[in-house]
Amino acid sequence: MIELRPFSSLGGANHGWLDAKHHFSFANYYDPKRESWGNLRVWNDDTIAPQSGFPPHPHRDMEIITYVREGAITHQDNLGNHGRTEAGDVQVMSAGTGIAHAEYNKEDVTTKIFQIWIQPTRTGEKPSWGARPFPKGERSGRFVTLASGFANDDDALPIRTNARVVGATLKAGETAAYPLGKERRAYLVPATGAVEIEGQRANARDGVAISDTDTLTITAIEDSEIILVDAA
Repeated sequence: MIELRPFSSLGGANHGWLDAKHHFSFANYYDPKRESWGNLRVWNDDTIAPQSGFPPHPHRDMEIITYVREGAITHQDNLGNHGRTEAGDVQVMSAGTGIAHAEYNKEDVTTKIFQIWIQPTRTGEKPSWGARPFPKGERSGRFVTLASGFANDDDALPIRTNARVVGATLKAGETAAYPLGKERRAYLVPATGAVEIEGQRANARDGVAISDTDTLTITAIEDSEIILVDAA
């Protein structure tokens, strides 16, 4: 089953400094048909104005993955963590028993991110934060695991849930396959470009909800950058 969710159908709000689009119900946007996809709870497409950002606020019991599409985001939290994550790279915050953090665009250009929340399988653990550069060349023409709750994904940032976040960059005409499994669900968004999945076209920032599929095959119609969550 493949359900295309065009970017134009997403909820959201423009706060001036933040233009947010929501793939799932979030804040003042509610759609009973789009509350979650398996343990994937939030996928926000955020555009953040220069020299602005999210002031300190708390979270608990959530795995929060930030994929930077353009610009950079600067993280700080009450654990003393501080870091700057650039376009193409990933940061992971495991909120655990509770954490307060801020995310700022300290750049002189607009920053664009995907903010992905996945419900944890393990709770009651200490909060943590980490970031990692993932050069696009490493995922050229194939999927690379960016964050994972599976023990065999040693190179990925760890998350405390039965899920995986992967990325790929494809040239026009290239095809990549991902072994999903019929018991799993996937949610895919092209950050740039356009792709075809089982005869359906997905343009940049469209969402694609996928289930009941053993192997997912994606063909790039244009040069594309793809992010996919493999969810329970």
